[in-house]
Amino acid sequence: MLTPDELAAIPFFAALSPVALADVGRAAADIRLNAGEYAVYEGEPPALFVVLEGIIEVIKLVDGIERKIGTRLPGKIFGEVPLVFGTQFQAGFRAGEPTRVLKLEARPYYAVAASSPELARSMDEQARERIGGLQKIAAEPPSARVILFGNRWDGGCLDLRRFLERNQISFTWLTPDDPNLSDHWPGQPPAESECPALRLTDGATLIRPEPREFASQLGLQTVPRFEDYDTVIIGGGPAGLAAAVYGASEGLRAIVVEREAPGGQAETSSRIENYLGFPSGISGSELASRALRQAKRLGAEILVARKIVRIDPHARRIVFDNEEIIRARTVIIASGVSWRRLDIDGFDRLLGKGIFYGAARSEAAVAQGLDVHLIGAGNSAGQAAIFFSNYARTVTLIVRAKSLEKSMSTYLIDQIRNKSNIRAALRSEVKAVHGDSHLTAIEIIDRSTNEVRREDSGGLFVFIGADAETGWLPPEIARDPRGYILTGGDVVKAGSWKESRDPYLVETSVPGVFACGDVRFSPVKRVASAVGEGSIAIAFVHQYLADRAKAG
Repeated sequence: MLTPDELAAIPFFAALSPVALADVGRAAADIRLNAGEYAVYEGEPPALFVVLEGIIEVIKLVDGIERKIGTRLPGKIFGEVPLVFGTQFQAGFRAGEPTRVLKLEARPYYAVAASSPELARSMDEQARERIGGLQKIAAEPPSARVILFGNRWDGGCLDLRRFLERNQISFTWLTPDDPNLSDHWPGQPPAESECPALRLTDGATLIRPEPREFASQLGLQTVPRFEDYDTVIIGGGPAGLAAAVYGASEGLRAIVVEREAPGGQAETSSRIENYLGFPSGISGSELASRALRQAKRLGAEILVARKIVRIDPHARRIVFDNEEIIRARTVIIASGVSWRRLDIDGFDRLLGKGIFYGAARSEAAVAQGLDVHLIGAGNSAGQAAIFFSNYARTVTLIVRAKSLEKSMSTYLIDQIRNKSNIRAALRSEVKAVHGDSHLTAIEIIDRSTNEVRREDSGGLFVFIGADAETGWLPPEIARDPRGYILTGGDVVKAGSWKESRDPYLVETSVPGVFACGDVRFSPVKRVASAVGEGSIAIAFVHQYLADRAKAG
């Protein structure tokens, strides 16, 4: 506990009365930090901090990269902006060396400030000065880390745009007909046969690159640091990231292997309104970004642009797409699902050229000012319809059912009804698609009348359910006819459990191999349930490892 004399020596508290100093001393926490430890993270609620010893670095996440934007030396305060303006911390504050800080929560600070006008005035002045510095940083034009050159309707260009966006890599996208092309791409631009092309900040130009070729140059991890892990998590969606957070926080050496970008299908959701703890909703990309930062902070490794092609369930050997091998004491399969493909003539030919499975926020450019169509009636389709309605002239939901109520949450239906440019074509299906270089029109059949009509379409987005892509798994891991992995009691019912003990709730037919999230056989497919299953899987990993240790 800090004494009144120690507090009086701090310039910020120098004008306080002995009674006020005693109040601060009783309420304040005396915190000692090692180098690299955070006093407070970005997004946390208001509080007052004073640096007593050492140095505090101000860390702001800018364009997905941690950036040091200032320091606080002994005697200086931080937390003035959140306290004065009633906001969360707009940056994180990290010890640059062994450091000691005082922390005063918001409620006792406001009580002291109410009786000490001079202290409140000093806080207000410092907060307004500090907010000016933050506004200056916010006003700086964002610097693209990559320049992407490619045709709007090039499928390869679309894949790179999605990869960059989903991994939160800022980029400038140039098309061959861009009037400002010469300003951003010095010299001769690549020929059409060389597209898509990337130019990195060091000037290197990559022709038709695969993400793995440049991911590491952009700060993304693509190579495991170790050969052995306590748990290997296959898939970086909500379930996989939850397993990484809980596993790493509980001391396990954990690695997530993700073939594209963390977040899974949930990452593409424009807004998740019913996730606990976010009263105003949260976008899928923001939720994924927070989970990713949390997992990394706790020590989990996150590999992107890597694919696992084989698992040896007995030797626990995990084989990557380049035949690199790591070993795992346990495995958690959280590989999610893929959108179900439509068998309509012309679909594959126009894929990426106006026809898309699912949707990312980068597709807003495709929809700008056009008439777009979405196939599906689930929450993913509803969220996408609301998102696209802010860019497209009209959005049409093509639904086989008689209503949306059967498969879509009420809150989404209410929002859709309040959007004048969204309509639902019920009891309808897409019969044909048209276009040469890109999609221009679709044919829709109304099943109630069998009438076929043709409508112009600038984009067709498909959300018709999903299938588990688990054909690469060994036969020892039991699945249902649609490829979903059986766990727990379902493994026993299928006659696939050979051990004397019962399988754990999310354990597969192979002891020590677990499954969670959408890839697991279960009627519930929600972000919250996936997160819960990921955390439960870690609890069973601990139990499995403890049982193995007892068995010798």
